[in-house]
Amino acid sequence: MDPLKALADAERKPYWLDSPAKPEPLPRLFGNTTADLAVVGGGFSGLWTALMAKERDPSLDVVLLEGRRIGWAASGRNGGFAMATLTHGIANGLERWPEEISTLERLGVTNLDEIGEAVARYDIDCGYERTGELHVATEPWQLEAMSEHAEITHELGVRFDILDQEQIRAEVNSPTYIGGQWERDGCAMLDPARLAWGLRQACLSLGVRIYERTPVRAMKDSQVSMDLLTPNGTVKAGKVALGTGVFQPLLRRLKHFLVPVYDYALMTEPLSAEQMDAVGWHNRQGVGDSANQFHYYRLTDDNRILWGGYDAVYYNGGKIKPEYEQRDETFVKLAEHFSVTFPQLSELRFTHKWGGVIDTCSRFSAFYGQAHGGRLAYAAGYTGMGVGATRFGANVMLDLLSGERTERTELRMVQEKPVPFPPEPVRSAGIQMTRWSIAQADLHQGRRNLWLRTLDRMGLGFDS
Repeated sequence: MDPLKALADAERKPYWLDSPAKPEPLPRLFGNTTADLAVVGGGFSGLWTALMAKERDPSLDVVLLEGRRIGWAASGRNGGFAMATLTHGIANGLERWPEEISTLERLGVTNLDEIGEAVARYDIDCGYERTGELHVATEPWQLEAMSEHAEITHELGVRFDILDQEQIRAEVNSPTYIGGQWERDGCAMLDPARLAWGLRQACLSLGVRIYERTPVRAMKDSQVSMDLLTPNGTVKAGKVALGTGVFQPLLRRLKHFLVPVYDYALMTEPLSAEQMDAVGWHNRQGVGDSANQFHYYRLTDDNRILWGGYDAVYYNGGKIKPEYEQRDETFVKLAEHFSVTFPQLSELRFTHKWGGVIDTCSRFSAFYGQAHGGRLAYAAGYTGMGVGATRFGANVMLDLLSGERTERTELRMVQEKPVPFPPEPVRSAGIQMTRWSIAQADLHQGRRNLWLRTLDRMGLGFDS
């Protein structure tokens, strides 16, 4: 495959959002209004919060404010892997909250079950398939880590089936695979944009008022209400839930814990029947390889292959800019890696290429909190695994706003904050050093250098 030729006709837009199913925009907010609960952000975090607030109490007056369009940011640009893990994988959870890992795994599986139930209940056409995920090894050192991981997961009652080279290639046929694991129950594949649009419709059906193209410019605490100021009106709310991810936070303290990391992806044209026969993939699992700089890939409804990951890019200074959503250097690299993984698909072309920004925190998994005397709650820092975990985070925010002590709010994971990132320019220097070190680890059998080992001891990390 010539990567430049394969990319020549690819459109510079997210595949999922380039769909005839995309609904017309809802009206902007004009004038002033009130609400019992105002939700800021129209991605998965905000949508699940608004929906479940109405499910808990149908009499609640709920308003959702979205600065652009529902699902336009990370929620509409990701790989569509809805994972059960709430901790960015069992290994990360064990390292940080070992005494809670069994509970966290149980809550995560329940959360994923309930996502599937909500998709069915609201008749959301998002291609939901509970296929699980293949974790593939392409180097011997990755197999060694998998063996230890399998023992731990077995003790926790999580199903990770060990596959040898022949078995893994029988699932998905790539000459690069030397073994792997099939996480049977912990992942569902879906179309993330159609899920967001379906959740939008579900919210509307329950009476949530949604205003698109209505950015919140400022927030004021009048003691009587939380006042959200938009370009053409104000919402006076009893309580506020923030689901704005990595974008300019209305709560200043959040900026110390979040950095914007850009992730990139390609989408192929649909595979022919012959090409599908050549690659196998009959069980339609999501796939992730096991390097530090990893790829993720999956099939769509019409048998395209989404191929993303590897480069996790932090632009010095931590700016978020539209031009960062396109990075030709990364697209060429991804196309080259695709051709190595699937040489039998050498004639395949890419139709879309895009990027998106991820809300990354130093512990790799979401953190939660309150402000303004408990009248505001937030969840952020999903670090690339928010398709499933945002629903759990929405429940945490609603629990916190209600003042209830629940199994969720009593978790140490929920009560603790990640280690903050240092200020610029130290932040940029440290992140770029970490990116270089991660790449070096992949070149040296996964061995982590002194810098990475020091960060591990400090509880700091960088991931996508």
